[in-house]
Amino acid sequence: MKTRYVSEDGFAINSKKPRSKYSKRRKKPKKLINIIFSQKTTIILMLLLQFVQIFVMFTILNENYNYLSILFSTLGIGVAIYIVNTDRNPAYKLAWIVPLLIFPVFTSILYLILANQPYKRKVSNAYVKKNLDTRCYLPEDTELTEKIKTQDPELYRLVRYLDDSAGFPAYGCEDVTYFPLGEDKFASMVTEMRKAEKFIFMEYFIVDDGEMWGEILDILVEKASAGVEVRLIVDGMGSQFTMPAKDKKAIEKAGGRVIIFNKFRPMISTIQNNRDHRKILVIDGNVGFTGGVNIADEYINRLIRFGHWKDTAIMIRGQAVWNLTMMVLQMWEVITHESTDYEKYRPSLSYENTSSQGIIVPYSDTPLDSEKIGRMVYMSMINTSKKYLYISTPYFIPDNEILTSLELAAKSGVDVRIITPHIPDKWYIQCITRSYYIELLNMGVKVYEYVPGFIHAKNCLSDDKRAVVGTINFDYRSLYLHFEDAAFMQDTACIPDIKEDFDDLFENKCHRITYDDVRRLSFASRFMSVILRIFAPLL
Repeated sequence: MKTRYVSEDGFAINSKKPRSKYSKRRKKPKKLINIIFSQKTTIILMLLLQFVQIFVMFTILNENYNYLSILFSTLGIGVAIYIVNTDRNPAYKLAWIVPLLIFPVFTSILYLILANQPYKRKVSNAYVKKNLDTRCYLPEDTELTEKIKTQDPELYRLVRYLDDSAGFPAYGCEDVTYFPLGEDKFASMVTEMRKAEKFIFMEYFIVDDGEMWGEILDILVEKASAGVEVRLIVDGMGSQFTMPAKDKKAIEKAGGRVIIFNKFRPMISTIQNNRDHRKILVIDGNVGFTGGVNIADEYINRLIRFGHWKDTAIMIRGQAVWNLTMMVLQMWEVITHESTDYEKYRPSLSYENTSSQGIIVPYSDTPLDSEKIGRMVYMSMINTSKKYLYISTPYFIPDNEILTSLELAAKSGVDVRIITPHIPDKWYIQCITRSYYIELLNMGVKVYEYVPGFIHAKNCLSDDKRAVVGTINFDYRSLYLHFEDAAFMQDTACIPDIKEDFDDLFENKCHRITYDDVRRLSFASRFMSVILRIFAPLL
């Protein structure tokens, strides 16, 4: 069977056979017996068993409700008061209060179990401490920040915030390349990885068996065998069922190392919500990649799942790569409890782009502290836009503050446009996303859907000047629950390329949503959106 590719016009074409020994592998359909006794099935069954146990407990207690009604009512009221007084987002509180009113005993028990998580507190304390302990290795360029303060006070406030609150400084005049498709990023990352002489660091949410991973695996094994330091971090949920165990062993046998962040365990725990959603590749400290592209064939359209897969990424050359390197090292140390000689991994080359006087700040966001860095950067982008604001996101489930900021921008004359997928990867997320269309249209926001398929790009652009490219979606998971990363850029040389990509999407590949489109949505879709939207912060 030949592999299917998709050209830029959306038509499938046949490819040549892959050359890599690993990328020759094809996924074979699993037999029913293998599915039944698989690790994934076992974990799902164990999770269901825990929910059944809680429900049985609820049922037994309910049989004696006449005797315990006062206790249960007090418990429910106490839990509700506690939730209301937490510093959580109001929508998150509502998502708990509603089931608490309907099923007070069951919801109270479940919430108390999830709220009492010693392991999560341990991980949280370790990560926050590591971030604070390593800030001395990420000093700000005081000359650059003073220049920004004098020339652009608005930009200075954001740069100051990212440095003080996230611990990531700004860099000037860097060489940044924008990739409008996952295929473009993949070609460049393979080229750069083959040049590696010192180390290759990778941190990805999804590593899935297939041609893309096969070719990368070839390089990692080859480089590790040649003495290049290879480190790979994969998320315990995103990659646990997709990355073959034998590939991990192949890398380790060659001398590389592979570790799993927050290995998914069959237990009801809030720590399972905190996934490592970042996508980072660093080569020799001098070249870094980030963006929405995971390591799986659909991201480069070698596997067709939801039509044409539209994704984006950037490649950074220069001193700013140091921020990405430190992100990986911080995460590595939290997982392994090892210590690192950071100086070994600093950038050794300078790639200044003299045609650009812009700045770039690669930054990360953790759900384990009180700062919502990704959300704050998006809010800054919205609030400082003067002419236009363009957003692309696969999942649009904003909180009230983001909606209010979008409304103010649109009603102030800013051309606000949002692109979401026409073909979803999760039907229920699209159902919730579409529930916001009427509100957005009433605000004056222009809404578009990417017609050829699924748009996974997480981009934000304003005024031909500022942009964010990274892993952060406009939904509760990215903004509140996941480890994320992105790069904020102003006046960098790649800004016109991002603008050109958006223009092409609006003109050639997107359908602008109208009131008639919303009215044509089925009753079932509208009804489900009303229900699902209440629980959106928990999905």
